[in-house]
Amino acid sequence: MKIRDCMSPDVHLAHPGDTIQNAAAMMAEIDAGAIPVSEDDRLVGMITDRDIAVRAVAAGQGPDSLVEEVMSHEVKYCYEDEDTEHVLANMGDIQVRRLPVLNREKRLVGIVSLGDLAMTGARAKTGQALGDISRPGGSHTQTGPQ
Repeated sequence: MKIRDCMSPDVHLAHPGDTIQNAAAMMAEIDAGAIPVSEDDRLVGMITDRDIAVRAVAAGQGPDSLVEEVMSHEVKYCYEDEDTEHVLANMGDIQVRRLPVLNREKRLVGIVSLGDLAMTGARAKTGQALGDISRPGGSHTQTGPQ
């Protein structure tokens, strides 16, 4: 199965100049913990509820702080024509629960979550990926450089 067959094409986007309060409100509205950040039709980052809590609130920043100040600039993504099993293994390796989905022109076309992939029938592999994602450490620490 390909990622395009299980991704969500309805993606809400934040922009670097948005406030973290607006980003948090959007997360609450769509019941998600991560939102891609775009600028000029390009994916430039991701902001998560954890980014807001650890990089902003814990550092004393207020709700008017900008998304670009706390977002992750290194964006991990997958392509819509990749096999689900490959993407699932990759999500475990890079320890993320959601990935933006791009077409081969590198335009955002959707987002895929671990839950989306679990619905494909790859439950055993999803469990392995979740175990990998949940292990301590990894390159996605919110207290280090973005």
